[in-house]
Order: sequence, then C-alpha cells, then structure tokens
Amino acid sequence: MANAGVKGRPIAPLVLSSQERAYLERQVRRHRVARSLSERCRAILRCADGLPSKSVAAELGIHEHTVGKWRRRFLKDRCDGLLDEARPGRPRTIDDDQVAEVIERTLRTTPPDATHWSIRSMAADTGFSHTTIRRMWTAFGLQPHRSQTFKLSSDPLFVDKVRDIVGLYLSPNRAVVLSVDEKSQIQALDREQPVLPMMPGVPERRTHSYVRHGTTTLFAALDVASGFVIGKCYKRHRALEFLKFLKEIDAQIPEGLAVHIVMDNYATHKTPKIKAWLARRPHYHVHFTPTSASWINQIERWFAELTRKQIRRGVHTSVRQLEADIRTFIELHNNNPKPFKWTKSADQILASVKRFCHKAQQTLCGEL
Repeated sequence: MANAGVKGRPIAPLVLSSQERAYLERQVRRHRVARSLSERCRAILRCADGLPSKSVAAELGIHEHTVGKWRRRFLKDRCDGLLDEARPGRPRTIDDDQVAEVIERTLRTTPPDATHWSIRSMAADTGFSHTTIRRMWTAFGLQPHRSQTFKLSSDPLFVDKVRDIVGLYLSPNRAVVLSVDEKSQIQALDREQPVLPMMPGVPERRTHSYVRHGTTTLFAALDVASGFVIGKCYKRHRALEFLKFLKEIDAQIPEGLAVHIVMDNYATHKTPKIKAWLARRPHYHVHFTPTSASWINQIERWFAELTRKQIRRGVHTSVRQLEADIRTFIELHNNNPKPFKWTKSADQILASVKRFCHKAQQTLCGEL
C-alpha cells in the first residue's frame, strides 16, 4: 500500500554493504580519480540514501537517464559495473601504471635544467610521444607551464577586520561609507614614435619604448553606496597631502552624517596630525583593512578601471596632461556613477580562506 500512489515501473531498492559504501566514498574523496568515476560513485551514494533518480540528477547536474543507467549497472555488477567497459578498436599500448608514473613524475619532480616540465621534455624523458603526454595531461587537468600567486594576511585581527568592513559594505546604516586609498607614481608616458591606429585586421600598434615626463599621485575616495568618486592629484605622497585630501572630502560631505572611512595601514594614514584631525571630528570613523588584503578595499577595483580605460594605453607628454585626463575620467564617471555590488558575506569569505588554508596544508603534508 506504500506504493499505491506511485506510477511507472517499480524501482529495485539499492542497498549498499559497508565495504561498498566505503569504496564509493573513497573514490569520491580521491583527487586523482577520473571525474566520470567520481560522479558515478556520488550518484550511487545518493540513490542509496533513498533519493529518486530525478532528484539525484538535479543535485549533480546530470541527466536523469544517466543516473538510471548507472543505477541499473550497479544493481547488476555492483562496483565493477561503474567502470568503463572495453571499447572496440586498437588495444591500449600504455597501461594505467605507466600513466600513473607520468602523472606522478609531473607532480612530484622537475627536470634537471628547468623549474617545470614541458610536453616535449616529459616526452623525451619517458619515451612517449608528445601527443601522448598532451592527452595524459589534458585528462588530468595538468598545466605545468602555468602558475598562480597568492598572499595570505598575517594580521592577528584579520577575522575582526573582515567582519567589520564587510558589514559596512552590506549594511551602511544611514552613514556615508568611503573607500579611500592612493594610486601613487602614475607615470606620464609618451611613446618614442607615433602610435599607429587600428585598421581592419590590424590592431593598434605602439613602440615598447617610451619617454617619461614625470609622475603624479591620485588620492581617491569611493562612496560605496552611490559609486561617486572624489579624486585629487598631488605631486607628492605624504601625510601632508593626505590631510589636504581629507579636508577635500570633508568639504563635500553633507553635515550631520556619520562618515566611515575604509583605508589601508600605510604610514601616512597614522601620523599624529592625521589622528588629531580625525579626533576633532567624532563623526568620522576609521576602519583599517587587514595587512596584505587590499582586495577588500573597493577603491582598488575603481583604480583597476582607471588603469584599464585611461592610463595603460594613454599617451601623455606632460604631468599636466595626465592629470587633466584623470580629472576628465572622474567627471565622466560621476555623471553616471554605478556602485560595485558586494556579494560575499564575511562568513563566506572566511570559509573560503579556511578551505584554501586546509587544502594548502594537505598539499604540503602530501609533499613531505
């Protein structure tokens, strides 16, 4: 009577023994197992939990028929049914142990004359063709020629500062939240030869050599809520110029509003004159970013837009021309300001950092 209201072909129950469950969970956790096998094991585990094929398919992002196929094969051949069947064609000339040896060598060793393996150096060392090495690396997602950088903050108050600043971004509480920073040493660069304009089929061309005509420093404050930017260029980058910029901000902020300033730990932000100026204005509240965590300061994202759109490919024959172009960029931006949308909560950010640290620790322990 329990299945009286259920329509369609009856589904045989899927019950796992303790050894089978342990094997499936082990395949899911392994990093070097084929993704297809890991996906099949995950589907069987969810089916064994009593979920119908449609729910499992929606959860794993695969087709319902795929879940049904591997469910039937598991019921017929158990764990062996999840393995790929032999296909017609030329038999394999390289077995799994040889593939594992190549992958292990790629991950754990380096060539004597380089810091990383290339396809042809690995092919020469193992005796396989470079196309074979390419297929192996592609199957396991290996790209030895690529590298990435990272920097973890060592600030003892990292967690508290992240919660404080992200809380301001997500809920300013009727206050003005300003993201403040400086972009120093912006160079006025002129190319040694004229820039050749873009033509059909030909990109814009410029010489790699340039002539320097001086530098300037941009002090900027981004209103997190509206996207409005207050910017001012100065010749030097000292506490004196930063104090002038704070006065520029104060002149443009409506009276009666609390002002929260998010800025980094640069020395010019903490001089006695700066502290005294802020102390005389109790409606100003300063929030320092964690050390080595400039990504949390939203003005850095606006600086990236300025660099991409105006500075990187700009040609300036004087500092005055450079500063005029920066002011024009700010004016055009403020004609239609758009705020950056902060999407991650503090808990999500901290959880991501925790996962990264845990993964890095596992990798280091594996190498040791």
